[in-house]
Amino acid sequence: MEFRELRETETGLLQDFLYEAIFIPAGVEPPPREIIKQPELKIYYEGFGTGRADHCIVADDNGKVVGAAWTRIMNDYGHVDDETPSFAISLFKEYRGQGIGTRLMLMMLDLLKEKGYKRASLAVQKANYAVRMYKKVGFEIVDENEEEYIMVCKL
Repeated sequence: MEFRELRETETGLLQDFLYEAIFIPAGVEPPPREIIKQPELKIYYEGFGTGRADHCIVADDNGKVVGAAWTRIMNDYGHVDDETPSFAISLFKEYRGQGIGTRLMLMMLDLLKEKGYKRASLAVQKANYAVRMYKKVGFEIVDENEEEYIMVCKL
């Protein structure tokens, strides 16, 4: 498994990983793929690479990108302020539970720290098993609503 930065020619993959990142509780039908075209979701990938906090690290399994962690400063669900990049992370199902996501998260947190950011944020549904991983790498719950936690990691 190779971990590297996303290539400019691969930004279209973020749409695939955004769809994969949608948490679907057991017994719930997945939404149609077109859901990622909604304005509140397009901000995760549209024009990626043009913002100062647009960074992406991918997991590459013999030439196939199987996971991605990316950040940007955007008014998304995990937005805390205009100086804090928001995280998105996703792996194809068959690659989950192997430590790849944790490695992507830690590498991205190191990169953001290198770039001078003081913290990173994300939003996650309370029922999502990934909450444990986020806590393990240093994210803390700073706010919540009925369904989601807003989490911040101090760098």
